[in-house]
Amino acid sequence: MTAGPDPSAPAAQLDLRGTPCPLNFIRTKLALERLGSGELLWVDLDRGEPQQLVSEGLISAGHRVECRAHPHQEGAVRLLVLCHGG
Repeated sequence: MTAGPDPSAPAAQLDLRGTPCPLNFIRTKLALERLGSGELLWVDLDRGEPQQLVSEGLISAGHRVECRAHPHQEGAVRLLVLCHGG
């Protein structure tokens, strides 16, 4: 991925660590529905299956996703999701 979204300016944040699949994906999609095109959503998730399933689902829906290590918890990730607005 080229220049990623600006991680310093999220329009919304979700902490879904410990939330089971597919509930974490559903909550993420609902949050994105409230955002406009080009707005940024931070989603904190557990590493592994939650990270993979949520990322793949968002990319399939046309959103831009960048995954980073969680800044405060080992075993978790932070997705930076740029809303496509559709």
